[in-house]
This record gives sequence, C-alpha cells and structure tokens, in this order.
Amino acid sequence: MTPIDELKRRFASADFLSFNESAPGFIAIQVKTDFSTATIALQGAHVMTWQPNGQKPVIWLSTKAKFAPGKSIRGGVPLCWPWFGPHATEATFPGHGFARTIPWSLLDARKLPDGRVRLEFKPEMNDAANAQWPHAATVRYNVTVGQELVVALVTRNTGTTPFQLGQALHTYFTVGDIRQASIAGLAGCTFIDKVDGSKRKKQKGAVTFNGEMDRVYLGTTGCCGIIDPVLKRTILITSTGSRSTVVWNPGAEKATKMGDFGRQGENRMVCVETANAADDVITLAPGETHRMTAQYRVIKA
Repeated sequence: MTPIDELKRRFASADFLSFNESAPGFIAIQVKTDFSTATIALQGAHVMTWQPNGQKPVIWLSTKAKFAPGKSIRGGVPLCWPWFGPHATEATFPGHGFARTIPWSLLDARKLPDGRVRLEFKPEMNDAANAQWPHAATVRYNVTVGQELVVALVTRNTGTTPFQLGQALHTYFTVGDIRQASIAGLAGCTFIDKVDGSKRKKQKGAVTFNGEMDRVYLGTTGCCGIIDPVLKRTILITSTGSRSTVVWNPGAEKATKMGDFGRQGENRMVCVETANAADDVITLAPGETHRMTAQYRVIKA
C-alpha cells in the first residue's frame, strides 16, 4: 500500500480531510471546516495555505513555489527547528534547521465540538537529521483550523543534559501592497538589523517598508498586527512561549535573485515570525517541555 493510500485508509471516516500527491513523494492534506480551508504538506508539516471563508488568503504561497521532496517551500508556515538562521558551529548544516525539509507523520486528525479541526504531526528523523541533532528530544506540531489558525510547536528534552533550542514559525502573510502595509505592536523594542550589519536599534512607531528588511526584534510581548489598508484588514498575531519576533521581506532585488517568488511576489507578502532567536534562544533542561504557539486572526477594517 502506498503512503497516500495508507493515509486514506486511516482517515477514511474524516470527511473534513482529503489527500493528494502533487509530485512523486510530495503529499498534501486539504482541510475543510465551516469557517475556513487549509492545505498542509507532510514534508515539514508545512501549512501552505489558510483562507477564511469569504476572505482573501491570509497565508501567502508563491505562485512559483516548488513542491519536491527535500526542497523548502516558498511561502506558507515553514518550521525553523532546532536552530534559527545558520548553525552556530557547522556551516554545512542547513539554515534554519532540518525540520522544514524532512517528512512528518500525521498522528491524529479530529473535528472538535465547535467545528474546528485539529491535526497533530511528528517528525520522521532520518540519519542526517540525527547526526545534526545529537540530543534526546521529542517534538510535536499541532495545527488547529477554524475561524483562527493556531499552530503550536512542542519540544521535550527526554535526555540527561540540557540543550539550546532556536526556533521560528516563519509565517508568510498575504498583504495587498507591502509599501502600504505596516506592523503595530513592536514600538520600543530593540532589534537586530541584519540588513545593516546586525546593528542594534530601537523601533520607533509602527514598522513600515521601503525595500529589503530582515530584523530580529528581541524581548517582544507576544502580540502584534499587520495593518493592511489595501485589503482593508488587520491580521492579529498572538503568541506564547516566544521571546522574539522576526520581520522579513526580501525586497525586489533579492527576490528576483531567489527565483521562486514570482513576479512582484515580494510586494504581496511579509514574514512576521513567532520565534526564539539570537539572544532569546531557549535552554531546555532534562525533562522540561517548551511550547511555542501562534494564533492568526483577521479583523476586518
């Protein structure tokens, strides 16, 4: 029995789920609720789309995104785990960790009494991942689809020594025009400006955009909003277990060089990432569990 046939057999009674294989070995789950729809790839447990009924997509997916085993997907909610950015000591290890490019298993999918759908995933660790992460740990990823999208990344140290954990929900959000969008809720925060030599600066007022941006905001409060006058909405981002917020847009020049953004794709997206990065990485003691969550909700103007 093929993997997709096995999924269909296991979840045959779940009429809110369907499965397809858009490329050999690349399986995606379609979730349909009374409130919204979502698409989640088993590779990386990668939420690719989320769209509330009657609204524009909230999660941005590039028109040029590539769907192939082992290749990162441009858009959606990539999981950066168990480190963020380049590895601290090994330059050959993949940036942002391996979680987003390895297969994950669907452990459970159920409809909740209020009509939301909750799915639980676990990673299928391969030899390369085990070599890069020599720590005893378990990780689970929960995705709840409804009027809001809620994602939770849960890591437990099952070993006898502490380890450091860097992570991010590298979420791409749809905006009408990045040049008119802004982000509220980060005023007064110190940030690392990676476009300007990693200088440390303090945010004054709302975050606005004029070209490439790559910032790690430190010690953030767990709530910010993407204000979008073109689509006439605010996307409210509420997080727990997160000390950092990363804001990223490649700008036109870098997006063109990257090749998988699509024409002017950088003008239609912004990444606002719930994270523990830079100064804010987590040290997880033996037996401890860390849970990082993000809730995405649309408020119409």
